[in-house]
Amino acid sequence: MAVVGWRHPLLNGVAVPRPHDRVLRRGFQLIGQGIRTQPKIFAAALFGSALFGAMSVGSAYVMGAVTGRVILPAFSEGRVTTGALAVAALAIIGVAILKIVGIIGRRLFAGIMQYRLQAGYRRQVTRQYLRLPLSWHQQHPTGQLLSNANSDVEAAWFFVAPLPFACGAVLMLVITIVALFLTDPVLAIVGGVVIPLVFAVNIAYSRVMSPRISRAQQLRAEVSEIAHESFDAALVVKTLGRERHEIDRFAERTAVLRDCLISVGRVRGLFDPIMESLPTLATLAVLTIGVGRVASGDTATEDLVFIAYLFTVLALPIRALGWVLGELPRAVAGNDRVTDVLTATGETPYGTQVLPGGDGPADLATKEVTFAYAGQPSPTLERITMDVPAGRSIAIVGPTGSGKSTLANVLVRLVDPDNGKVLVDDIDVRSLGQGELTRAATLVTQTTFLFDDTVAGNVTLGADYSTESVWDALRLASADEFVEALPEGVDTQVGERGATLSGGQRQRIALARALVRRPRLLLMDDATSSVDPTVEARILSGLRSAGWPATVVVIAYRKATITLADEVVFLADGQIMARGSHEALQRTEPGYAALVQAYDAVGV
Repeated sequence: MAVVGWRHPLLNGVAVPRPHDRVLRRGFQLIGQGIRTQPKIFAAALFGSALFGAMSVGSAYVMGAVTGRVILPAFSEGRVTTGALAVAALAIIGVAILKIVGIIGRRLFAGIMQYRLQAGYRRQVTRQYLRLPLSWHQQHPTGQLLSNANSDVEAAWFFVAPLPFACGAVLMLVITIVALFLTDPVLAIVGGVVIPLVFAVNIAYSRVMSPRISRAQQLRAEVSEIAHESFDAALVVKTLGRERHEIDRFAERTAVLRDCLISVGRVRGLFDPIMESLPTLATLAVLTIGVGRVASGDTATEDLVFIAYLFTVLALPIRALGWVLGELPRAVAGNDRVTDVLTATGETPYGTQVLPGGDGPADLATKEVTFAYAGQPSPTLERITMDVPAGRSIAIVGPTGSGKSTLANVLVRLVDPDNGKVLVDDIDVRSLGQGELTRAATLVTQTTFLFDDTVAGNVTLGADYSTESVWDALRLASADEFVEALPEGVDTQVGERGATLSGGQRQRIALARALVRRPRLLLMDDATSSVDPTVEARILSGLRSAGWPATVVVIAYRKATITLADEVVFLADGQIMARGSHEALQRTEPGYAALVQAYDAVGV
């Protein structure tokens, strides 16, 4: 297990320990960030908290006044007037009502502030995920990304709920200290010792808690990652009988997380009672010394009641301070993990150029394209130069690992080449504005993903296409017959990842998803591998006979697919070895001929 700590983007994700003595300072910076983000909501919550704090001090004053002017005269004189009782009751009720208003305002606006911050940062994280290139996502497990957007964002702003209360408590403490010294400086000093003790205890708490909280956040991400992998690989796990292994793998990480959270609980279990007891101890100290001062005549009974009651009502605000300070280590840990995402570099840059208008097929060309995956000793693509005139179709053929799928990803700019450029209509795709290339080019991959939605929803993906257009696309993809046979036609729910459909049916819906957009450049990365050759031939001949106005690039294995293309590009070891018609390459390229014959021999 790696050391859990701060992952600075400039350190290539290597975990280095955080100086724990900076946690409080950075926590206060995070508080300031939250206040600056939601200043009006925080001001409203703070007003409610300040009203509650002022009325808490006021209630102590009222209780002291009632004791000195109503209760003690009643005992000494044996009587009390109706007017005095009415005034006392009205004062107590009035202060209580204002306290209730303060509590409602504080809690309502604090909740709004907390959830707005969490929602805002979740949107930022999600937008960043969409901006970052595919290469970045390939280096970060999905479970970790889910944890960043969920539990880490929640942890980063969890302290906001008690924050206005704690800020109001600071105001309340200031009013209290002034009132105490004006009433009895000796008792004020006795009880006031609790205030620096609170901060001392919280500093110690943050030092002890910070590494445990950071580790717990990392372990949550790891547990989420394992769970996501197990769900994603359910078919593999069940077909190979690896259920027990997955259970044990998940149990091992959850056991570590459990132990870490127990460690967190032990620290909380030690410090929380101390925080709870400090105001009570202050009250006891004030009462113990105050009784002697009342007996000696150094202070009045009502003043002692006022001070003792004040420390009683101070217990909850002081705990609110403890709640905020106690949550800061967790908030800092969560914020660090969220910040790592928000400051990640590598997002796809866009230019401002637009592709020429019209619905005709697009010109496609590559110039000296070279691409290497991170950590690979040699490039996957090397100096790829080719051109595909508008309206032509080419088949890219090559052995496994030759770079065919990588080339398809480069052509639609899922990744950018390290050197060279890709041109669509003689424009470098890196110069195009955002959305320009996706409107012109569509890639259909071998691995098909369907959403838990209807057939129509999976074809349109929420875009505004007519039912007629959906059916036209389904017909071109040879999917119309089986869709018509479904219980509700295009309105049939296909289940998560299209679980109710076969592999070939899923591929045809994915192809219809591309065709409904009428792309000017259509790339198919073995997109019909799960359908039988008869259906594949019907799809490809249907595209040709329909006069489809698109340039088509097909990564192909089957001879029937290859022969339908105008031209074949033979790719091996990341380089174009030959180009020409299928018949010509069979005669002149032994490697190509052997590969195609091998595919035929195994019935591909």
